[in-house]
Amino acid sequence: MSIQRADAHAPQTAADTASETGAAVRAMIVDDSTVVRTQLRRWMTEAGIEVVSSARTGRQAVDDVKRVAPDVILLDIEMPDMTGLEALPLLLEAKPGISIIMVSSLTRRNAEISIRCLSKGAADCIPKPNMTQGPDALSDFKRDLIDKVKVLGTRRAPKRGAPEFGRTALRQLLTPSVSPALRPFSRTRPKVLAIGSSTGGPQALAEVFRSMKHRPLNVPVFITQHMPPNFTAVLAEHLNAASGFPAQEGANGVHARPGHIYVAPGGHHMLVTGTAAEPVIRITDEPPVNYCRPAVDPLFASLSAIYGPAVLGVVLTGMGQDGARGALDIAQGGGSIIAQDEATSVVWGMPGHTVKLGACAAVLPLSEIAPKILSTLAGSAS
Repeated sequence: MSIQRADAHAPQTAADTASETGAAVRAMIVDDSTVVRTQLRRWMTEAGIEVVSSARTGRQAVDDVKRVAPDVILLDIEMPDMTGLEALPLLLEAKPGISIIMVSSLTRRNAEISIRCLSKGAADCIPKPNMTQGPDALSDFKRDLIDKVKVLGTRRAPKRGAPEFGRTALRQLLTPSVSPALRPFSRTRPKVLAIGSSTGGPQALAEVFRSMKHRPLNVPVFITQHMPPNFTAVLAEHLNAASGFPAQEGANGVHARPGHIYVAPGGHHMLVTGTAAEPVIRITDEPPVNYCRPAVDPLFASLSAIYGPAVLGVVLTGMGQDGARGALDIAQGGGSIIAQDEATSVVWGMPGHTVKLGACAAVLPLSEIAPKILSTLAGSAS
């Protein structure tokens, strides 16, 4: 799960703000490996993060969390005495609203556990690099870890059922140099649904598709969620269970079918080629975009090229800017974009940048996104 870096002209992130104000993020490390705890502590200390506790077991973390009051917890999954999955609800109960990042090895079993943890309140998950992957993988892991800890450690908990962004509130949010106007929805009925997400995305996706269960879905659905291999296959299974729609990882050469969900496979970009009548999935190993592979921008751009004004795109919670440029491609091609609002996002990076580029037809709380998708697909959006 790679995280993009903002460019020099991008709006500040929470991590930037914390750094400038001198407010150090307080972190707790929970891992049964002394080597891992030592390495993580060193990296975070070098990055200006205050490590307030280093626990060997989940039980020790539960006993210490109220006393040390961390902003964010790095929680290993496989530990003696009490696993990360067992410790998670106890930590959330002891310190409601805390950000917990699950840290696990890159296995199918741990991917399944990580997705379960996300559904039970973890903010994000990150896979430990395999030593055979080389120094680049370790460097990427370090960068991603520090970015996640800084951003999640300075966030405030997302709200449930927050009101829709009105145009007045939207104007107050944006800088004077950026047009606050929402675009009109396309008059063309959508023939495809595309969704991009990152941090907080698995939970948001599950809620959206759970709300669409047993409703007609007569278009193919393409999803790019920033996740590594194994994790995306498990995510597809969870979306199938949540929605009842067939869901799978996208595979090269597959002819996409209406009513089916295709998730970009971890470590690869997913594009769509062919025609609107015969869309064909293309999987590539091209370089990361916005530090991400899979990335949202290439998917959105490929769909805009094929479907034009018949694209409905959605940008959900996530760090960085990935998806914003692709969303603008869709909007400029006549399609429609919905972005999740700040109040209900775990991190308002991807949707926030999409809003700031002026690509959106609507900015909605998570609870209102599924109804808007359904009404738009039915041809009744306004």
